[in-house]
Amino acid sequence: MNQKSISVITRRDFIRRAACAAVGTAAMTCSIRDLRLMNAAVAQSNITDYKALVCIFLQGGNDSNNLIIPTIQSEYDNYAAIRTPVLAIPQSSILSTGYTDVAGHSYGLHPACPELLTLFGEGKLAFLFNAGTLVFPMTRAQYLGGILQKPPQLFSHADQVTQWQTSIPDQPPTTGWGGRCADLLNSVQPGAPISLCVSLSGANTFEVGNIVSQYSVSTSGAISLQGVSGARLAALTNILGLNYPNLQEQAYAGVANHSIQSSSVLNTAITNTAGNYWTNPFPVTVTNLVSNVKFGSTLAPQLQMVARLIEAGNRAIANGGFGMKRQIFFCQVGGYDLHTGQTNYSNNNPNNVLAGAHSNLLAELSQSLYAFQRAMEQLEPLYPGISQKITAFTASDFSRTFPSNGQGSDHGWGSHHVILGGAVKGGKTYGTFPTLAVNGPDDTGTGRWIPTTAIDQYFGTLATWFGVDNSNLATIFPNIGRFAMSNLGFI
Repeated sequence: MNQKSISVITRRDFIRRAACAAVGTAAMTCSIRDLRLMNAAVAQSNITDYKALVCIFLQGGNDSNNLIIPTIQSEYDNYAAIRTPVLAIPQSSILSTGYTDVAGHSYGLHPACPELLTLFGEGKLAFLFNAGTLVFPMTRAQYLGGILQKPPQLFSHADQVTQWQTSIPDQPPTTGWGGRCADLLNSVQPGAPISLCVSLSGANTFEVGNIVSQYSVSTSGAISLQGVSGARLAALTNILGLNYPNLQEQAYAGVANHSIQSSSVLNTAITNTAGNYWTNPFPVTVTNLVSNVKFGSTLAPQLQMVARLIEAGNRAIANGGFGMKRQIFFCQVGGYDLHTGQTNYSNNNPNNVLAGAHSNLLAELSQSLYAFQRAMEQLEPLYPGISQKITAFTASDFSRTFPSNGQGSDHGWGSHHVILGGAVKGGKTYGTFPTLAVNGPDDTGTGRWIPTTAIDQYFGTLATWFGVDNSNLATIFPNIGRFAMSNLGFI
């Protein structure tokens, strides 16, 4: 951008464009099509309560076929016949939920997930079956016949991550669906001291908006300038406050100064919720009781910081908090791309399918979500009803192939997910469980389930609860009208 082009745009436009470039990728330009959100936001300024969404992205593609397992004998037999010997969880080890759906099906959890079982039994956790990226509803015949448009690059990590986080598979990505929600609802808290969107895992597509820029926070707090404090920080702040004649310099100084001020406010606000504040500790070290393996968690510290920011978000500005009405958080944990080492099965140890990388990851997910839910409940005496106002949900690139590739599994498509929170209509399952058969009615031909629920429906349900009204739902999810239901009823 040259000096002449700078001079014909406003400072506000410059910062908005710069923010989009800073948090997005080369393909994520701010299109005129998305500017309608700015006008739509005015219509959603009557919100007075507090709510938060917490996205937990399982990077690499979680094998949800081993997270939720059918327990009806005939269905388990189908499962075992195809996943044995490398991936099949022994029937005696599956944690039964005790729940039977209206069609007479019952399901259990991986044995590394007793905490998820507890939350399901308490009615605070729900399962959503076979969700995935779709351009239109699709059957196996339509998939094989090429009758309908498919999401592009179906089994590519980068493409599917982008599609999951934008919920727009058939257009070049410009914003994430969380960012669009934030743009729409940002006007409800014009004086908020921090961004509506906070990431615990660096820049992401999910929170990219046109108006709201995501704010990255580490698991120990706001990221401050390395080695700059005291008199040096005061001097830098003073310099940034000067009136620069150049528009680009002004914009840069303004952004940098706001970042410094936000960091200070945030770190002060979360001071009292560190360490032993939580009565149910977040598992910094996870113990997988199935395999008796201990390891450090990357997810639990992220969720602990989210809990601290939620407490500060509910506290009034006058009391050192943020006084927020809406917050969106993004957490991410990697390691799920398990082409090898998914279990510890070997010819010398054929029974050791309960141990391995995937078992450890599920133990971490289970214990971290449990600690997070208990933290929200701990805040109830301070903020009555707060545990009803927080909803966490999982997302992932895709599931994995049902048959093993020899040592693990390959990239799949439709996957199962969990939704957690006090407002969730838990203890139930939603969506349609696939027929577990290679070349069966739900299979592409290689054990990849064709989704029966679109992510538009999954996320549309969450966005509606979050406060997006029906008149704006299609603005957030342009393709949602192609599917029979926009609200799946799990919350």
